[in-house]
Amino acid sequence: MFQIARHVPNQIGSSRTASVRSIQHGSQHVPHRVSRYSVVSIKVPSMGDSISEGTLESWTKKVDDVVKADDLVAKIETDKVTVDIRAPQAGKIVEQCAKDGDVVMVGSDLYKLDTSVTASDAAPAKEAPKEAPKEASKLKEEAKPAAPQAQAKPTEAPKKAEPSKPADTQKAAAPTNLTPTQHQERANHRVKMNRIRQTISKRLKEAQNTYAMLTTFNDIDMSALMALRTTHNDEFQERHGVKMGFMSPFIKACTIALKEVPAVNAVIDDASKEVIYHDYVDISVAVATPKGLVVPVVRDCDAMNFAQLEKALAGLAKKGREDTLSLEEMAGGTFTISNGGVYGSLMGTPIINAPQSAILGMHAVNKRPVVINDQIVIRPMMYVALTYDHRLIDGREAVTFLKRVKELIEDPQRMLLA
Repeated sequence: MFQIARHVPNQIGSSRTASVRSIQHGSQHVPHRVSRYSVVSIKVPSMGDSISEGTLESWTKKVDDVVKADDLVAKIETDKVTVDIRAPQAGKIVEQCAKDGDVVMVGSDLYKLDTSVTASDAAPAKEAPKEAPKEASKLKEEAKPAAPQAQAKPTEAPKKAEPSKPADTQKAAAPTNLTPTQHQERANHRVKMNRIRQTISKRLKEAQNTYAMLTTFNDIDMSALMALRTTHNDEFQERHGVKMGFMSPFIKACTIALKEVPAVNAVIDDASKEVIYHDYVDISVAVATPKGLVVPVVRDCDAMNFAQLEKALAGLAKKGREDTLSLEEMAGGTFTISNGGVYGSLMGTPIINAPQSAILGMHAVNKRPVVINDQIVIRPMMYVALTYDHRLIDGREAVTFLKRVKELIEDPQRMLLA
């Protein structure tokens, strides 16, 4: 008698959305089948108010990989930072909608995830065939007769190593009278600019085209500040867990000067033709990273002491080196300090970090002869430069600001009275 199979319609609910999982039927393994009801599209997330796209830097997971919630799946490079893309839930990656180097838009499909698969559903490693041990033992038995012959060969007298021929040495030596084309191949190679470098180039050029930039210079006797560090650095480090550097005193000195000369801390709103004066001080500090120069922000500098500033700087520098700075840590800033002295720069003219109105450039400390009380003495000196937007800041204000910074650094005790 024939058995008639009835068609059972799909049930609405969990039984319809669940995928068909792997089952064992006798000795046969039925592989997992993807259900279209359990596959979700993961979109490119929002990466900041002003960011609409990014470049897919790399995939850290590939198709058929099973991920857990919050696992790192990909990295997207934006104009400011690199954003980590993490799995919103557990599942198996069944499709990648972009490849390395592609430009992806916020809200577009990035990859597809089968949420019916978990880590326990991953395919187990294939077992070695049962016949493999027999074959291995067979090969081992066949190799045994060759052993006596291998042992008989060492009884022969070893051959002496022949000395290298003089002709070979002369041939290996590079001729000294070759023309450039004969001596080595002259070649070029191209490397695509990453998004951060492209943004740096664009913004610096825009600053040159927009601002009426002018730079004023001064030099600072660093003797008093260096003596302060030498005297109190051990106690400072023991108490606060960080070393006292040059940046925290300069940030503090600039903060005081910005309060006294508010035009340097202001900015022009070109759209409304107004000047915006900031009642707070958020200082951007230039940090070199493998991908280029970034300027994370130390906020509320006017409410911080040396130790708090040093801790904030150390944290931002560490994140910059590890490429983990967030967009919030990069946004804003009312003034910028760039320390080219750590690389040995003697003097330079920094470019304003838009949309700010001024930037201070620090340079290397070198011993130079200076005149003090009509005597020529040797002192550790640093050149400093202030580049400012001459549309907003007059020369008098710029020079007053820089001179005030000089006074505070040359006599650090004044910062306790300000």
